Amino acid sequence: MLIPFCADAQEWKLVWSDEFNYSGSPDPEKWSFEHGYVRNHEFQFYQEQNARVDDGVLTITARMENDSLCTSSSINTRGKYSFLYGRLEVRARIPYAKGAWPAIWTLGEKWEWPSCGEIDVMEFYHKNSVPCILANVAHGDDYKHNAVWNSKALPYSHFLEKDKYFTDRFHTWRMDWDEQSIKLYLDDELLNEQPIESTINGKLGNHESPFRHPQYILLNLAVGGDNGGEIDFGAMPMRYEIDYVRVYQKV
Repeated sequence: MLIPFCADAQEWKLVWSDEFNYSGSPDPEKWSFEHGYVRNHEFQFYQEQNARVDDGVLTITARMENDSLCTSSSINTRGKYSFLYGRLEVRARIPYAKGAWPAIWTLGEKWEWPSCGEIDVMEFYHKNSVPCILANVAHGDDYKHNAVWNSKALPYSHFLEKDKYFTDRFHTWRMDWDEQSIKLYLDDELLNEQPIESTINGKLGNHESPFRHPQYILLNLAVGGDNGGEIDFGAMPMRYEIDYVRVYQKV
């Protein structure tokens, strides 16, 4: 059995992973599905059939079933696995078409959103008509469903300038989270950093930081909606491929 490699092997221990070395649906011992139209006025209908594991890769596919129905998948570890502090690492290849909104993110369960805390390790969508890769952290204030965001959006061109084949490759998104900060990386480039001391909820979150409580993992491919925006239907089907999901903690 191959042991997944971590760059700081002397500091980090692998504590949870899905290497997707099997075939069929995502492992039900690790993952649950969302169903239907869930959030953000998105165009897609989430269903289980659009997530498939083959040849060591989980593929989430957004496709048109007919002229008006778009389907996709969203999976998460809620109630099956959550963690407090550590390193989350996901190797993936994402779709870059207009309307695609793939994400790697985490949520807490202690309070209602956004007081539960949200960490967007990766989002991609077109922001003001510019394709961007985003890394975000959010917590709550005194008002229901009102998030306080630390959001960083880097234009896709930033990455193409470094590698003209960026679109074709798998890339590694990483979150390093400890008692002091949350740091979000793409291929070892720091995209965003959030001090924990600056993430104190309002009264709806008991004036605590949600990031001193466990978070669970979500992977999804949304289409359109509040952030996905206008959709390039000619790019369908859109495919979001995940090679592995790994969680490390300090030895």
